[in-house]
Amino acid sequence: MNSAEAHDSTEPTARVPAEPLPRLFWRFLRFGLLAWGGPIAQIAMIRQELVEEEKWVTPSRFNRALALYQILPGPEAHELCVYFGMLSRGRVGGLLAGLGFMLPGLLLMLLCSWLYVHLGLESPWVKAAFTTVQAAVAALIVRAVHRIGTHAFTRRAFIAIALLAAVAQLLGVHFTLTLAWAGLTAVLLQAGSRAAALALSIACALGVGLFLFIHTPVNPAPLNATPATGAAPDTLSLLGSGLRTGLLTFGGAYTAIPFLQNDAVARGGWMTDAQFLDGLALGGVLPAPLIIFGTFVGYLGGGLPGALAMTAGIFAPAFAMTLLAHDPLERLLDHPRARGFLEGVTAGVVGLIGGTALPLLRAAVHDVPTGLVFAAALVVLFRSKARLTPMVVVASSALVGLAVHALGWM
Repeated sequence: MNSAEAHDSTEPTARVPAEPLPRLFWRFLRFGLLAWGGPIAQIAMIRQELVEEEKWVTPSRFNRALALYQILPGPEAHELCVYFGMLSRGRVGGLLAGLGFMLPGLLLMLLCSWLYVHLGLESPWVKAAFTTVQAAVAALIVRAVHRIGTHAFTRRAFIAIALLAAVAQLLGVHFTLTLAWAGLTAVLLQAGSRAAALALSIACALGVGLFLFIHTPVNPAPLNATPATGAAPDTLSLLGSGLRTGLLTFGGAYTAIPFLQNDAVARGGWMTDAQFLDGLALGGVLPAPLIIFGTFVGYLGGGLPGALAMTAGIFAPAFAMTLLAHDPLERLLDHPRARGFLEGVTAGVVGLIGGTALPLLRAAVHDVPTGLVFAAALVVLFRSKARLTPMVVVASSALVGLAVHALGWM
């Protein structure tokens, strides 16, 4: 019995089978092939088969594992697959389960990236479809900020943290400083030290103001609509960018947007905002965690080696946290201050997404057709709770782009 099983030995109704490794890999490869509809649909599929039908674990144990991965960085559906593979066949099983789940989406994204780079958007029909898709993706980002914020803002003060984090992002403050401030402020508020939290915030604001007074601010997310002119990054740099993103992806794949956009568009300059939105659109329709759009970012930066390096970096923390540290992390997050720090960081990340979303909106919504698509997509996303709504919105926006081009309006 491994440590994870011993942790719940009081639940006799569940039994994790020791599946042969090829069968285990195929099971999670099949999950990956059927992983349409985003994380909610993916988690529901895993729960249906492994918890409700085959009873690998009890519902309460599944809920505890899911709660842990929703707090920690990384795509929670992928981490659940690694977790179940580890329960069945140890760390080798966890590695195979995680690879199986991500493999279909990875291969499809590599194919899409190759087609995007080598065939381009020269056809006016393809260009029209991608133009309206970018507007729909901008609506998806706005909806994600609202959805993540609804769960992250457990205290009113967290709204203020998010707003200040958004302002810091727009002013060019490095996100690591913003997230450290957000986490420490949340810990102070949790301890009842409002005066100390306020003093910390004032000190940070004064420090930022002094820095901006002395140095010319650099916008971390400019409207990069012109062709990318930055030097191509090396493979090691892309691996590092992926690792940093994977360690800071709290509350869903949309939280990776500010970090990857900062590296690829703002600092690196090897992508434009429009290309970044195209990658998000592709990631949203493939059977994979949305974070697979990082593969597209890496491909545009360094071809196939860059795509694989970026993907490895993004997914490495998700593998490591489950395979090496599930039980210690579960115990750590029982500590109120550790949980409070992560809650503050999550609120800060929501603000970072909001600050990054503004220039992306400017790149995506620039005329009447894209404005109408953005508004319509936003209404549908807020009103519909169907699992496949994001896919339908993206596909429908592409059809609208084709229709608008056919009518000569674009």
